[in-house]
Amino acid sequence: MAKMTLAQLKALRDDKKKEINRRDTDAHDVTIIVGMGTCGIAAGAKDAMSALIDEIKEHELDNVTIKQTGCMGLCHSEPTVDIKAPGMPQTIYGNVDGDIAREIIVKHVIGKELISKYVLDRPASDIMKEQN
Repeated sequence: MAKMTLAQLKALRDDKKKEINRRDTDAHDVTIIVGMGTCGIAAGAKDAMSALIDEIKEHELDNVTIKQTGCMGLCHSEPTVDIKAPGMPQTIYGNVDGDIAREIIVKHVIGKELISKYVLDRPASDIMKEQN
């Protein structure tokens, strides 16, 4: 194993602090939950999770918490991603691969826009009107 320089160690420490802060739910108003049950992992949930984390890092989103959970009961549409964001209805996206995960971050989390073609579940339209 090669020795690391002081600058490399500091960069590694800063990167790990950012990762830890992403798991701290205080002061974060957006929560992303990825279904990581056996069915989700078999369908590619690890790739979706990695893409979500990479996109959050790329856009330097400090207000996003990303978590994993077991099976959400939507095995037919795994991988699934549940998004809770202020001003938006709680939404579950299905069949999420790396490209869709990146699109979710850009359009849903940053742009506050639902991506209807991937939505599995959301509140009824009358509830959505009350939230807007």
